[in-house]
Amino acid sequence: MIRFQALRWGAPGQPLTPPLDIELSKGSMTAVIGANGCGKSSLLKVIAGLQKPLAGKVLLDVPRKGSLSFLPQQQHLDRQFPINLQELVAAGFWGSKQSPAWRRDRLESVLEDWCLSGLERRPLMALSGGELQRALLARLSLTDAPLLLLDEPHAALDELGQALLWRHIHRWHAADRTLVVVCHDLAAVRHHIPHTLLIKSSGCVFGSSTDLIRQQPQAQVA
Repeated sequence: MIRFQALRWGAPGQPLTPPLDIELSKGSMTAVIGANGCGKSSLLKVIAGLQKPLAGKVLLDVPRKGSLSFLPQQQHLDRQFPINLQELVAAGFWGSKQSPAWRRDRLESVLEDWCLSGLERRPLMALSGGELQRALLARLSLTDAPLLLLDEPHAALDELGQALLWRHIHRWHAADRTLVVVCHDLAAVRHHIPHTLLIKSSGCVFGSSTDLIRQQPQAQVA
């Protein structure tokens, strides 16, 4: 469960919206949409504890250890960092107490699941945007966090990657994990995600994805 209590966020002295007061129940799946620069990514960072709110609180009803996993936009990743795809994905085992043999088998399964087999030794700088995004999502698949925060997980994915993404998102949701997904693909939001939080400078609106998106001009939520 995520509870926002009079939450305000943004640059110091420049809150992006009026206070936000809503609750996202355990096991829910919520899209976050809004115009560029409205604060979608910043909200995920506040939930993850990577950015301090200007006012109010975010209360998370999840275990402290390994409570959440955050998928940032890939532009924040240093592609010059000297690791290969397999090492990037295996970082999802951080804190795992499973045996090396179990981790090896699990890693092989996840790489195959995301159609990354054969790319294990390829350095980050040699990956396409879609391959890198699938690698980041594969890393997320190795975590057991009950709360998943996904910032534009569909970015750079082709048709196959999109299909894999939504298959996994539904799988995670079926496992009673709570998901908050920043997504610009409104057709996908309407089809796959039941609830949406629309961020606007005049105030956030929470409701049914189908109803809320139908009411909003496309240009306002690009």
